[in-house]
Amino acid sequence: MMRRRTTLLTGCTALALALGATACGGGPVSAGGGDKALSGQTVTVAGVWSGSEQKNFQKVLDAFTEKTGAKTQFVSTGDNVSTVVGSKIEGGNAPDVVMVPQVGVLQQFAKKGWLKPLSATTQQSVDAGYAPVWKKYGSVDGTLYGLYFKAAHKSTVWYSPGALTQAGVKAPKTYDEMLKAGHTVSDSGLAAFAVAGQDGWTLTDWFENVYLSQAGPEKYDALAAHKLKWTDPSVVKALTTLGKLFKDKQLIAGGQKEALNTDFPGSVEKVFGPKPEAGMVYEGDFVAGVAHDQFGKSIGKDANFFPFPGVDGGTAPVVSGGDAAVVLKDGKNAKAGMKLLEYLATPEAAAVWAKAGGFLSPNKKLDLAAYGDDVTRATAKSLVGAGDSVRFDMSDQAPAAFGGTKGAGEWKLLQDFLRDPSNPKATAAALEAAAAKAYQG
Repeated sequence: MMRRRTTLLTGCTALALALGATACGGGPVSAGGGDKALSGQTVTVAGVWSGSEQKNFQKVLDAFTEKTGAKTQFVSTGDNVSTVVGSKIEGGNAPDVVMVPQVGVLQQFAKKGWLKPLSATTQQSVDAGYAPVWKKYGSVDGTLYGLYFKAAHKSTVWYSPGALTQAGVKAPKTYDEMLKAGHTVSDSGLAAFAVAGQDGWTLTDWFENVYLSQAGPEKYDALAAHKLKWTDPSVVKALTTLGKLFKDKQLIAGGQKEALNTDFPGSVEKVFGPKPEAGMVYEGDFVAGVAHDQFGKSIGKDANFFPFPGVDGGTAPVVSGGDAAVVLKDGKNAKAGMKLLEYLATPEAAAVWAKAGGFLSPNKKLDLAAYGDDVTRATAKSLVGAGDSVRFDMSDQAPAAFGGTKGAGEWKLLQDFLRDPSNPKATAAALEAAAAKAYQG
C-alpha cells in the first residue's frame, strides 16, 4: 500500500489551507505522438504501490501503451524502495523508471549518480503546470530529476459520519476537542481511532502534524534538515502530546498491541469495513481510495474527513507528500522511460487516475471535472490553488536509513514509542542518535 502516500468537510473551505501550485503559462505536451513510436519496447517501472493503487496506476501505464506502443512492466518494491532499487542496480537489473515516495531517497539516488536529468519537454510541462515547491523537491543542486505525479494531503482525519452522528459529536476544531470527541465516540460503543502501527510511516505522519502545529514551521524546517536536534524540548513536547493518545485504551481500537499489528489498509477497514471497530482513522487523502475501492463507500456520504486540528493553539497543520517519477541511467530502456515521464507530466495522464479515484495531482492543467466526486474535486482545487506554504512530509526529506526504512530509524523508534509511550525524553534521545548517524552517512 502506498507509503505516504498523497477530502473534507462538505464545503471544503478549510482545505483552502493548502498544498499547492501557482499559475504559470504554457500548455500540455504530448508524449511520443500517436504513431506508436515505441512499439516493441518495454518500460520497467518500480514503485511502492500495491492493491488498488497499483491497479489504478496500471491504467495510466496502459494509456501510455495505447499512445506510444511501448509495453510496461510494474514491479512493486514494498516500502524499502532505496534498498530494492539499489540491489537491482548492483545486479544489473535496474528498472527504467522509479516512483520515489521520499524526497530524501530522490536526493540519495541523484547524489549516487543514478538518475538522468529530466528532458526539456518534461521541464516545460513542470514549469507550465506546477508550483515552484514541486520543482524544488524534485531537484538536486539545481537539476530537475523528479516529476511529482501523485500528491498527498496528509493532514486529514477520516471518519464514519454515522459513527460521529450516533455519538452526537461534530468535527472538532482543535486537537483537545478531537480527543474529547474520541472519548464520546468510545462511550457510544466504538473505539475512537484505528491506528496503523504496523506501518511505521503512519506514526511519523502523526508526529509531523502534531509537531508542525505545536512547534511551528521554522522549527519544522530546522528539524527536517537536522539543524535542530531531536532532543530539543519542542520534540519532547510533541512526543508527550502524542503519547497521551497512544496510551489511552479508550481512544485506540484494540489498544497499543492491536495497533502494532494493524497495517494501513487494516486501519481503514476498522473504520469503513463490514465490521467497524473505530469511528475515525488519521491518514492522508488516499484513505478515500481504499474506502471507496475496497469497501464500496461513497466519499462525502459514507466517508468524510475534517482537517487535522491545531494543537495547543497552533495553526492547523498542512503536511504533504508525493511520489516523484525518476529515470535511472542504468535502465535498459531509459530513453523510453523518459518518454513515459513526458507523458506523466501531462494532464491527460493525471486524468486517467483522477477518474479512478484515490488520487490528487499537483498539475494545475488537469481539469477538475476529471475527479469522480465533489470532496476530491474540492481538495484538488485547494491543492493547485494554494501557494508554496505547504510543508513536505519530514521523514520523506530525511535520509532513507532514518526516515524511510521498515524496521529501522524513525519508523521503528516511533513503533517502540507506541508500544511504551512513558518516556518521551528517552525516545527523543534515541531518535537523535539514529538521525545523527543517518545524516552523516
